[in-house]
Amino acid sequence: MKHLKKIFAGIAILTITGLMLTSCESDDLKLDTEANVQNLEIATTQTEIDNVSEEINDIGESIYLMYGNTIASKDSNTKYEIQGRELPECLTISKIITFDKINITLDYGDGCSNNNDNYLSGKIMLAIGFNIGEKSISIDYTFDNFYFNGKLVEGEMHKTKQKMNDNGNPVTTITKNIKITWEDGAFVTVQGERQREWVEGFGNKIWGDNVFSITGTWKTTRKNGIVRTAKITTPLIRKAACKFIVSGIVEINKNDKIITIDYGNGECDNLAMGYSNGKEYEIQLGKRKK
Repeated sequence: MKHLKKIFAGIAILTITGLMLTSCESDDLKLDTEANVQNLEIATTQTEIDNVSEEINDIGESIYLMYGNTIASKDSNTKYEIQGRELPECLTISKIITFDKINITLDYGDGCSNNNDNYLSGKIMLAIGFNIGEKSISIDYTFDNFYFNGKLVEGEMHKTKQKMNDNGNPVTTITKNIKITWEDGAFVTVQGERQREWVEGFGNKIWGDNVFSITGTWKTTRKNGIVRTAKITTPLIRKAACKFIVSGIVEINKNDKIITIDYGNGECDNLAMGYSNGKEYEIQLGKRKK
């Protein structure tokens, strides 16, 4: 009888131990799954930030190309046609020209889609200034109830355009302090600097063959107060003919935990890959995970 009791006790201990191990494994799996979901959300949010930033840069660049020379002609009706960059049907443009500045208001009204099928509404205000001595051009962006694909964009951006860099290409330094708010109330503020080098297509008035190479660093602050830093470790490549960034790598850092976003090999598609802790995630660009 004592022998049987010892056997039953041993079985009970093994059973309890097995249940505890299973529970621990289940908890570990749950934590791992939650971390994967969180990392994917962080990476996807960053791709949204990149897409908003670069599309707004493209809007400002094309408007400058179309209207920037009006300061020389003093003709507020002057507009230079840029092949492949038609203006959205809902857009109204108003301009005020002074001795050294052009103030341009882009009013998308209640909204419509642009060339890249992004839905825009509200206003972007551009103040374009010229520094003849330094051979540079500045463009200040501000926003009034401006929405990009349903996301509210607030704050300001400052751009300084050099005529040529050491590579013989135009380059723009962009300082931004913007806030992006999603439809569900989540938001992120973005503060930092980017350099945007125009590496292909400059000077021919054909928008679709323009290519930009982008570097920079910035920090993001989420609604819950969490701060992350990010840097471009391999230049991002933006083709004007594509809605999305086509290649390049961004690293996001929080307390030495790294999430890497790889935008691909140069093909125009809506996919990127995220990597963290040996895991990889496919990201559909323009589709933020909630």
